[in-house]
Amino acid sequence: MKIRTLIVDDEVLSRRGIEIRLRGAPEFEIVAQCANGREALAAIQQYKPDLVFLDIQMPELDGFQMLDRLGSRPPPFVIFVTAHAEHAVRAFDTDATDYLLKPYDRERLERSLDRARAALAATDATNGGELGTQVRQLVDQLRERTVYLDRVAVTMGRRTYFVSTRAIDWVQADRNYLRLHVGTKCHLIRSTISGIESRLDPTQFARVHRSFIVRIDHVKELRALVSGEYRVVLVDGTELPMSPQYRDRLPRG
Repeated sequence: MKIRTLIVDDEVLSRRGIEIRLRGAPEFEIVAQCANGREALAAIQQYKPDLVFLDIQMPELDGFQMLDRLGSRPPPFVIFVTAHAEHAVRAFDTDATDYLLKPYDRERLERSLDRARAALAATDATNGGELGTQVRQLVDQLRERTVYLDRVAVTMGRRTYFVSTRAIDWVQADRNYLRLHVGTKCHLIRSTISGIESRLDPTQFARVHRSFIVRIDHVKELRALVSGEYRVVLVDGTELPMSPQYRDRLPRG
């Protein structure tokens, strides 16, 4: 099964770098390379790629604007490739398959390719594609290799820094933002709680309320209230509400 792949980047060396690395993954067939968003729109219409490696900051038409102009046809899967970490949250809000931050190594690219393989295989299986059982088996194998966020980009003014997910105690939804509580510090990022929930390792984090996610090993106590609600008590004494429908998210015993 060939994965028809389009590379879009205004830098020749960046396009060349992806091309060279894809030689080690022969199922990815490069159908075209484009230097800007306008060329990419025409190439998508002509070649109908399954996957697009897409730069964000490009002249005339950036990566986000290009996606907005694709129209109603099912869009290809997208792996954003950029040197600018501040676009990460918006990229995942577009349901991007992955976000490669330059410079990246071969191992990091392979993780992106795994995600693309899994997404495409899942689509074929859902549509009853000709690969049938073999595809579903491939999906199961790739799901076992799912890579979750190991750090979160936080932008303050003109600076972007990274917070390790291992340091996050709990996450709080605040309208169109999230507050990442790390010890005595709190970091604000623009995202949704459902969006970050899908990117956090479920063996490490659990959603306990429509507005809260907690790190499981930071939960000290679970209190049942007369009302049928619960309170989650963290190791630092923080108490958070827990809705009954989320009770099974935390391990018992």
